[in-house]
Amino acid sequence: MINLAGESIAGHRWSAAHKQRILDSRVDTTRRLADAIRGAARPPRVFVSGSAVGYYGPHGDEVLTESSGAGADFLARVCVAWESEAARAADRTRVVCIRTGLVLERDGGALPQMLPPFRFGLGGPVGSGRQYWPWIHRDDWIALVRWAIDHERVDGALNATAPAPATNREFAAALGRAMHRPAILPAPAFALRLLLGEMADALLLSGQRAVPDKAQRSGFVFRYPRVDEALNAIFGRT
Repeated sequence: MINLAGESIAGHRWSAAHKQRILDSRVDTTRRLADAIRGAARPPRVFVSGSAVGYYGPHGDEVLTESSGAGADFLARVCVAWESEAARAADRTRVVCIRTGLVLERDGGALPQMLPPFRFGLGGPVGSGRQYWPWIHRDDWIALVRWAIDHERVDGALNATAPAPATNREFAAALGRAMHRPAILPAPAFALRLLLGEMADALLLSGQRAVPDKAQRSGFVFRYPRVDEALNAIFGRT
């Protein structure tokens, strides 16, 4: 069973009502699925449940593995509650919580929203540009989930991020190179906070230097370990 249900965290400015939907859509769905697994005569052999690197909260340039502790901001609290509900099924099946980073592909996820400024030569780093963006190519994310399903020794938290997280400045430069566009115009932090409110700090101006320690120690091989490789593949320069 694979559970990725949840309200988009970037679909709207964060009002109190929207934050509650973000929480409830993840926790309530996962609770119902865990209850169903616990009550099933023949439970699934593995329960893969969504989570996110937001679990760790902002951590500057500290390297974060699956053994790192949880943060204390809103997204961290959501992830802790989300994973706790999935863990309730662990007495009946193997549970894997996929802590996903920024998933890259041209036709989905966050990347399409980043492209318009770069297309017009107006792209660049966000805020200081020093914050880490833990990313993963969509093909590697899918392969990692399939690998987790097939490998019975893998359980608990699993960082779904590439081995080389990039700072936002590095990410912007790589995106500019892949698109053959400049990437030198920064988006000021104060403007993003005015536009997006609390969401700006949570999603853009802070980050996590999360690495896939468990996957790599267990033998998973990434097709796109570095951000230039991933973005060049997406934009046709393989």
